[in-house]
Amino acid sequence: MSSPTSTPTAFRTAIVPAAGLGTRFLPTTKAVPKELLPVVDTPGIELVAAEAAEAGADRLVIVTSPDKKAVTDYFQPSPDLEHTLESRGKDDLLRKVQRAPQLINAETALQDKALGLGHAVGCAEANLGEDDDAVAVLLPDDLVLPTGVLRRMAEVRAQHGGSVLCAFEVPDERIRSYGIFDASDTDEEDVKRVRGMVEKPEPADAPSNLAAAGRYLLDRAIFDALRRIEPGAGGELQLTDAVALLISEGHPVHVVVHRGGRHDLGNPGGFLKAAVDFALADPEYGPDLRDWLAERIDRS
Repeated sequence: MSSPTSTPTAFRTAIVPAAGLGTRFLPTTKAVPKELLPVVDTPGIELVAAEAAEAGADRLVIVTSPDKKAVTDYFQPSPDLEHTLESRGKDDLLRKVQRAPQLINAETALQDKALGLGHAVGCAEANLGEDDDAVAVLLPDDLVLPTGVLRRMAEVRAQHGGSVLCAFEVPDERIRSYGIFDASDTDEEDVKRVRGMVEKPEPADAPSNLAAAGRYLLDRAIFDALRRIEPGAGGELQLTDAVALLISEGHPVHVVVHRGGRHDLGNPGGFLKAAVDFALADPEYGPDLRDWLAERIDRS
């Protein structure tokens, strides 16, 4: 376990749990993994991988089920396709096809049964090297915008040690939908020391309005904690229970309050919002889409 005075250590491995069935996107996810559904023309899993690489990761461990090999295959080169595009002079498309394989080294950890987020993270332990003092965990359903919060979390870990999570403020009417942090102030406005966490409380009972986002920078001690917690409902191991155990043992845990935006790719409604947001920002599609949306809204 690191201490608050330890030498700053950058993480090099990012874990992405991606073994879910994608039931909210059925029937499409009978054949296409949810993580490969395109936000405009780029799968969500690539957007998350790019965020991890931007923060310094060079390895992506995708925790997936045996029948979702396509998610990891997406990060492998496609020599025949690349040759065809190159020979036809389609350089822009060639760069897009080559982008993911050049972004980060992706590998797989298998999760045979869906036994909770904690179990999924634990499945990646065997992929780590001796130098992995900390790992990032990115939930692929969450797009945290603008990117950069992982770098800030790494700075907070270098200063305080331990583990660092990402939080965002939610209005009272949405508190019951999230895990809410019980946290105290530090000398920095958007950095809080975590005392505990309450899952989906009523607004009147909530310790704060700081909700957990899908970004974690976890000390390697998390894997030992995952082995020591008890399964909850359905035999699932919850990552928050392991974090709570570490807190009870004096392990420093902080949150960085993110002031940007967020898209939830885990349901069709959130996915559509992300697609529209990204398309509006695209110089090729944005102007025409903006005009069409204005006209369409006027007709509704």
